[in-house]
Amino acid sequence: MGETAHNPPPVLVAAPPPSSLAFSKGPSWSPSEILQNLEYCIHSNPSWPETFLLAFQHYIVMLGTTVLITRTLVTQMGGGPADAARVIQTLVFMSGINTLLQTFIGTRLPTVMGPSYAFVLPVLSIIRDYNDETFSKEHDRFEAIMRTIQGSLIVSSFINIILGYSKGWATLTRLLSPITIVPVVCVVGLGLFMRGFPLLANCVELGLPMLILLVICQYSKNLHSSARPVLERFGLLFCGGIIWAFAAILTVAGAYNNVGFRTKQSCRTDRSYLISSSPWVRVPYPFQWGAPIFRASHVFGMIGATLVSAAESTGAFYGAARLAGATSPPAHVLSRSIGLQGVGLLLDGIFGAAVGSTASVENVGLLGHTHIGSRRVVQVSTGFMFFFSIFGKFGGLFASIPLAIFAAAYCVLYGIVAAIGISFIQFSNTNSMRNHYVLGLALFLAISIPQYFVSNTTGDGHGPIRADGGWFNDILNTVFSSPPAVAMIVGTLLDNLLEARSTSNDRGIPWWKPFQNRKGDSRSAEFYGMPIRINEWMPTRYL
Repeated sequence: MGETAHNPPPVLVAAPPPSSLAFSKGPSWSPSEILQNLEYCIHSNPSWPETFLLAFQHYIVMLGTTVLITRTLVTQMGGGPADAARVIQTLVFMSGINTLLQTFIGTRLPTVMGPSYAFVLPVLSIIRDYNDETFSKEHDRFEAIMRTIQGSLIVSSFINIILGYSKGWATLTRLLSPITIVPVVCVVGLGLFMRGFPLLANCVELGLPMLILLVICQYSKNLHSSARPVLERFGLLFCGGIIWAFAAILTVAGAYNNVGFRTKQSCRTDRSYLISSSPWVRVPYPFQWGAPIFRASHVFGMIGATLVSAAESTGAFYGAARLAGATSPPAHVLSRSIGLQGVGLLLDGIFGAAVGSTASVENVGLLGHTHIGSRRVVQVSTGFMFFFSIFGKFGGLFASIPLAIFAAAYCVLYGIVAAIGISFIQFSNTNSMRNHYVLGLALFLAISIPQYFVSNTTGDGHGPIRADGGWFNDILNTVFSSPPAVAMIVGTLLDNLLEARSTSNDRGIPWWKPFQNRKGDSRSAEFYGMPIRINEWMPTRYL
């Protein structure tokens, strides 16, 4: 009987791992802590002629929000064209002071500090309370309201001063991560969508050509090497000048003589008589409207706005740092900037500004639009703010630019800020379902909740929360009407309560943590160090 042959078992050979999609489909990019494709970063400077033109462009961009807030409030206060001119002069003047403070001893980032829409609701509440009182003339009502705003700003400013210089804001920002920064910075831009195309559509014959020209400039800059720097850096000025001249021709030709009030306000270059109503020379001075009036209910409402302005500025500072070619600002830098913003709010109240100040989102977007993040450019722009706020006739000329032109520019600039917010996701695990949940819910609620509050707010400032205490209503209605504030609240809670310890790597904490400490990254001193040895006469804990 023969032996039966047994075949050896087959040898299992492991299949080679599939080739990486990154190599089979195209290149991949590693995370970049500093944005590289800038012409000038935070501490490099263009030539002086370019610096002055870019600085003037920053002044023009911040002027749109100033005029829009003034137009919204002054008429309801009982003020006339001359009062509106004084309010604009004061707001621009205070923007210059606050911008200088922030760029020298605040964050040191190239951020313009402009008037904040967060203060509109508390101001409307003050206006509503004075509607029941009788005055001999409407100008007296206007001055009483301005004096009450002064008092409310002065008292509420100490909230930010205490939060900042006690390092309370630093403690809060240490709870942030790239996952929470994404929705906060995104909605700093996206949350202002009502100042984009809806405002543009009020005068579509000016706004739409302006928007189209801005887009054409982006394509045209590649046609010739000499055209690129001009169109890239000054395209907004050229496009705005062309459409402004077109608007002046239409106004003089009588195209807007028989149109509705809204169209006149959005299209005419002489809509508010700002040039004729502005004095030739006037320097804003402390308590220009009279002695401040202090009312507890109004102070509490203004406190909500100061907290919102802190959240808005924090988001804008993160965006500005990236667009200026700097690392993310450390917690102590953000804290001192919020404290200094409180000092700015105190000055706003003393000088009689109609609203408080915050970091100007449109000017942050301008850093990305021009590819120039130079600190010096923004510091020089304060010279234009001071000049045109003191010499009122010249300032009134530029304040007469139709709002639709500003709205077209904001469509581009706010979009850039929203996009730079998305870029922070590169430092976290983009394939984590947990991260998708936190980011998606925070981003959606940051848009949805404020939209509900804004759409259910009446023209006189009554929001959807209507409890017995008016001060309580003002605080909550103001906070939840702000997309950055809602994004910060929702994102921080979700990110720190949902599997926070076990997912620290997915959240990007190893990358994030060095930037939260004073000496965590050696480059922080280069970008955020003081210009003088200020620590010799001020304790380090306040810096």
